[in-house]
Amino acid sequence: MQFELNIEYIEQLKQAIIDKNDQLIKEQFKELHAVDIALILDRLNTEEANYIYDYLDEEMAADVLLEMDEERREALLATFSTKEIAEQLDNMNSDDAADVINELPEDIQEEVLSQIEDIEQASDIADLMSYEEGTAGSLMAKELVTVYAQDTVSACIDGIRRQTEHIEAFYAIYVVDDNNKLIGVLPLKKLIVSHPLAKIEEIYDPDILSVKTSASSEEVAAIIQKYDLVALPVIDQLGRLVGRITIDDVMDVMREEAEKDIQLMSGITDDVDSSDSLWRLSKARIPWLLVGMCGGIIGSRIIGSYESQIQIHPEMAFFIPLIGATGGNVGVQSSAIIVQSLANNTLVTDKISQKLLKELSVGLINGLICSSLILGYNLIINETWSLAATVSIALLTVILCASFLGTFVPLTMNRFNINPALATGPFVTTLNDIIGITIYFLVGRLLYGVL
Repeated sequence: MQFELNIEYIEQLKQAIIDKNDQLIKEQFKELHAVDIALILDRLNTEEANYIYDYLDEEMAADVLLEMDEERREALLATFSTKEIAEQLDNMNSDDAADVINELPEDIQEEVLSQIEDIEQASDIADLMSYEEGTAGSLMAKELVTVYAQDTVSACIDGIRRQTEHIEAFYAIYVVDDNNKLIGVLPLKKLIVSHPLAKIEEIYDPDILSVKTSASSEEVAAIIQKYDLVALPVIDQLGRLVGRITIDDVMDVMREEAEKDIQLMSGITDDVDSSDSLWRLSKARIPWLLVGMCGGIIGSRIIGSYESQIQIHPEMAFFIPLIGATGGNVGVQSSAIIVQSLANNTLVTDKISQKLLKELSVGLINGLICSSLILGYNLIINETWSLAATVSIALLTVILCASFLGTFVPLTMNRFNINPALATGPFVTTLNDIIGITIYFLVGRLLYGVL
């Protein structure tokens, strides 16, 4: 049954803490999943969360710590001694432990590592911490199952039993040579149905995907997503197996990247959360607000340069918002499609010109529809034929330009290794506003006195 957290539950739990009703607290948390407990602790203050945390067994406590909100976890760990933190890390996989210890202040990281009783675990964590953030090396875990190609099936099974004693879950059996170089993978089905004396080299699958420790997290996510993998082995520059990345690690990366792209699309330049300080939130938003404001100033100057035209034909001013809004919407739609294709790696690089032509064709169809509708509207409300034609032709031109920019800008940004998600935010809308207003008045100057 799915757990649902509500205010009444939190209030009841807080009262139990005040009353030191230990029996009720134990009953409340006996059947809950680590994710649900973490959600509860995120709603409590540090002292209350610490009180509850003490009732959890070692394995559950480690799982809960990993599921907690990062800021709440940091606050909770700040109340622990280095020895207590080390005890928590002992119950985690190496990749999770490395992530947690990286969040600690630098001055106590080495002290925590020295307090970890399992020397091999401490060594694995220190090794993972040495990799640059955002690489496969920083994502991988050291816990995996390996067998040698010359082993028999029987010896392989015995080896798996020994290796999985401290591994919570494994998804593949990797085959290595005497130099620990990855040469293939052993499917569980083949292992089970093969004769006990059969050699692993006779039954393993040499066709295996892997990534190097220096590969980017985006590349790892793309490979796992494309080939529907549950786990992906990681090798060093010499081809030696050093770790594995599981799909849950990649899901975290994909979620973080999606959140970052959404913020960029909204004109937020930094990774922020609603709980951050006022200054941090303001600092993340102000750059693109200033860009938009500068765009507005440029737009106002363009309108000002056509002041004499507006004085003669003041009715032209009525349709300035229509031109700007439509151009912005079209640009965002086009850029969103391109950004999505780039993110999913479904945009074929040698067909970019075809993609551009396709978006222009879509823009032409939509432009003809919208300009025809606005033409009919203007004629129905008894606007002059000159104004109706000017607005319609300008609108069609603006939609075509916005379609082009919405496609061209993210592709150009991607070419220069700039996050193309920026193209779906204030950048493209501000650019389209300026160009749209310019086109509108140019068309008006060319056609208004002619028609």
